[in-house]
Amino acid sequence: MVGSQGGIRLDPFAIYRSLGNLDLEAHADLEAFEYRLHHVQGQGDCYDGPQQHWITALQERVPLLPTAEIALNTMLITEGIYLSDRLRREVSASEVKDSSTNLAIDI
Repeated sequence: MVGSQGGIRLDPFAIYRSLGNLDLEAHADLEAFEYRLHHVQGQGDCYDGPQQHWITALQERVPLLPTAEIALNTMLITEGIYLSDRLRREVSASEVKDSSTNLAIDI
């Protein structure tokens, strides 16, 4: 993926960014990250999947993720994209909430 100020490559994982006249490039060793997460820190299994997360949250090893809030924010972002396209301009978060017909926003 490439934007006007940066980009990302997924395989191998690398991030590119320009800050003024300085071009930055960062590479990540995802295999080492995965190993450390699971074998050194002991928290890696908590986020391997939804069921694993639920079990470790019940064991009070990690806080439960606010999935309803995440879903609502994802929906608002999607609505914002469509609103911005329809209005042909940048829109604010409050504009998106004000124009949304979704009743879950008031909860």
